[in-house]
Amino acid sequence: MVNPNRFYTYAYLRENRTPYYVGKGQGMRAYKKGSNETIKLPKDKSRIIILKKNLTEQEAFKHERYMIAVFGRKDNGTGILRNLTDSGDGMSGYKHSDEALLFLRERMIGNQFAKGYKHLIEIKEKISKANKGRVYTEERNKKISKSKIKYLYEIKSPNGEVFITNNLTDFCRENPQYGLYRRLMCDVAHGKQKHHKGWTVRILEHIT
Repeated sequence: MVNPNRFYTYAYLRENRTPYYVGKGQGMRAYKKGSNETIKLPKDKSRIIILKKNLTEQEAFKHERYMIAVFGRKDNGTGILRNLTDSGDGMSGYKHSDEALLFLRERMIGNQFAKGYKHLIEIKEKISKANKGRVYTEERNKKISKSKIKYLYEIKSPNGEVFITNNLTDFCRENPQYGLYRRLMCDVAHGKQKHHKGWTVRILEHIT
């Protein structure tokens, strides 16, 4: 009989012991590169660590998704992992506010793979500044902007200020002083969480 608790979660570490990839697998999965996988395995096998073992596949998916949420992804500007998805598609996952995630990250400082995590904020600020200065052609900007326009939003600040926008990405990027994340603002707009740093978002109209 196949053992249902044969799954585990794992992480690939940088030389400074911060994780750059989190996954789930069974057997020797953590030590082998998948056929369609672009993430490089660490040459030093000591930088491959098992996070949690003896899990069902469902438990492994949920823990993988949880760890990705805690450390965030580089591609969407929320953290330091090279994962391109939140993983665990179809699983219930964990729902945390941005403040809760930051608290969890800080609690992990000092363990074997979070050493050096205290530099995450500085890294994210550098990424933000680099993206802010990037110049695209007008045609490309129009295509990107058009593809993102789906709703008309009403945004309310903790002080009661009201903003109307059809692009949460642009609003967050153009107002860096508020430190808002587009993904979390979307979660608020769609009822997945009540607020993001005290900000609320309401969909006024669906733009067809």
